[in-house]
Amino acid sequence: MRKKTRLIHGGISGDPSTGAVTVPIYQVSTYKQDGAGNHRGYEYSRTGNPTRHALEELIKDLEGGVRGFAFSSGMSAITSIFMLFSAGDHIVMTDDVYGGTYRLTARVMNRFQLDVSFVDTSSVENIQKAIRPETKAIYVETPTNPLLKITDLRKAADLARKHNLLLIVDNTFSTPYWQNPLENGADIVVHSATKYLGGHSDVVAGLVAVKDQKIGEDLHFIQNSTGGILGPQDSYYLIRGIRTLGVRMEEIESNTRELVEFLQHHPLVNKIYYPGLREHPGHDVHASQAKGFGGMLSFDVGNGERAEQVLKKVRYFTLAESLGAVESLISVPAKMTHASIPKERREELGITDGLIRLSVGLEDIRDLIEDLEQALHSVS
Repeated sequence: MRKKTRLIHGGISGDPSTGAVTVPIYQVSTYKQDGAGNHRGYEYSRTGNPTRHALEELIKDLEGGVRGFAFSSGMSAITSIFMLFSAGDHIVMTDDVYGGTYRLTARVMNRFQLDVSFVDTSSVENIQKAIRPETKAIYVETPTNPLLKITDLRKAADLARKHNLLLIVDNTFSTPYWQNPLENGADIVVHSATKYLGGHSDVVAGLVAVKDQKIGEDLHFIQNSTGGILGPQDSYYLIRGIRTLGVRMEEIESNTRELVEFLQHHPLVNKIYYPGLREHPGHDVHASQAKGFGGMLSFDVGNGERAEQVLKKVRYFTLAESLGAVESLISVPAKMTHASIPKERREELGITDGLIRLSVGLEDIRDLIEDLEQALHSVS
């Protein structure tokens, strides 16, 4: 089954009892049992719900795992993954990780003595140097947010196996349509499904797929125990969004390529971060482990004042948090998605005040280029 077909026919299709072509919304909290402890697969919707189960089976199939999980948000999914570890454990993590993930590790999980080292995982040597006797996992984003840095998943997986570590990959930017980390040696893949998988700025959700049954059992125990589950209504909307993921990602990438070409020739743009550019660090690695380059890009206009002026002048790019929707979004990471990271740390990473991040949508590319052109012209 090819990817576009799997998006529609993967997991659980329809309802055999009624012939409905889509999985119904089981808006129910509890289920009648045939006898004490004798249920028909479902007993309480925190533990399992048929609509959520259909979604979990779908992400399992899309990522090539053995089990899938749906959470109430991407951060709920990431938090549950961290709960696989114990006090005193150590994790090596990508340095320019999403600001919410950084906040979780640096200001919440540290209270439970879970230690994290932030390194540039685009170099496997950096990962190797950060590994300690108490290290239990390597956690990477690839491409990263917002600098689009690339980690070689196969090399990271080899290193993880050598040291008996888990490899966890945030695959939000690439989506399972373009990249499948489990196939490249990862043990756990996580998505902020709020983004491309939902695709319409109307659902907040997190998805996880794992390739090992024991990890799946442990994660289900945590999901059931802590209760950060996705409701049936949002599960239904997410299944619906995933069905169009393929056509959306292809059109979004087509728009992004043209937008990058425009920015390359604009005198106000100092630097462009996009893995589809041959000169982008890690371009060849990404091309070897993914089938597309996605719709996220960042570019630097020199300083925060210029960035603010661009934000004020755009008409079709919506100034907003998040990414991956049908509408194009624009943001300044230093003041928005990565504001929780201390300024000195942001500057160390290269997340400058003049860095603008774009999530390219499905509008007519001519309108998007004209919009950026007039916004940049107002600054120059």
